[in-house]
Amino acid sequence: MTRIESTFARLKSEGRKAFVSYIMAGDPDVETSLAIMKGLPAAGVDVIELGLPFTDPMADGPTIQLAGQRALEARMTLDKTLAMVRDFRAGDPDTPIVLMGYYNPIYSRGVDRFLEQAREAGIDGLIIVDLPPEEDDELCIPAQKAGLNFIRLATPTTDDRRLPKVMQNTSGFVYYVSITGITGAAAAQATDVGPEVARLKAATDLPIVVGFGIRTPETSRAIAQVADGCVVGSAIVAEIASGKPVDQVLSFVARLAEGAHSA
Repeated sequence: MTRIESTFARLKSEGRKAFVSYIMAGDPDVETSLAIMKGLPAAGVDVIELGLPFTDPMADGPTIQLAGQRALEARMTLDKTLAMVRDFRAGDPDTPIVLMGYYNPIYSRGVDRFLEQAREAGIDGLIIVDLPPEEDDELCIPAQKAGLNFIRLATPTTDDRRLPKVMQNTSGFVYYVSITGITGAAAAQATDVGPEVARLKAATDLPIVVGFGIRTPETSRAIAQVADGCVVGSAIVAEIASGKPVDQVLSFVARLAEGAHSA
């Protein structure tokens, strides 16, 4: 059982919902990013999504695009991202880490070499937004064989005919994108999300975690009430971009986490 699977099993046994947070590796610099990452578990984060900076982030809105740009300008690389994970793991052997990004840097590194390095560093799962199920042989199947969860995105436009294909070979949890469009573009609505989560649950036994459009503790709670957890990314990245001290960023994260955990 992976760290991701054991975390969701524990939360289910406790009757609690998951809070997942996203930050961009190296934003605004390695030191600040690592300090925030190390503080996330104490702030109530159950699973960390760590963004891998990329030059052409086509699924991301302006907030996360700019975070990636800041990280790249600070000379963040795949190697430095893996080093950041190793540094985190030295003090935290338990919190799951999901690397989220695009396929190009992994392809450039070489899949086998990347998976070996990712496992060694302490990464538990991957969300690669530009690899559809038709390309499972590229990375999904090798990742699963290497012991990493491959987490798929489902969206409001994933109809019942497409859904079984999306669920095929998915593991860890399913990330439901609550809105159509890019990250940070609109507010998630629990009244819209609830029926979609029920539809996904009819197709899989995996936990359903909802992201995109969650910015407040109130929305975090409302979304977590109709799902197995929620993800907050752009709102946290915006706090980092504002230049607030690490402790203030983590305080903001803690309020969001409390919203989800109170569901």
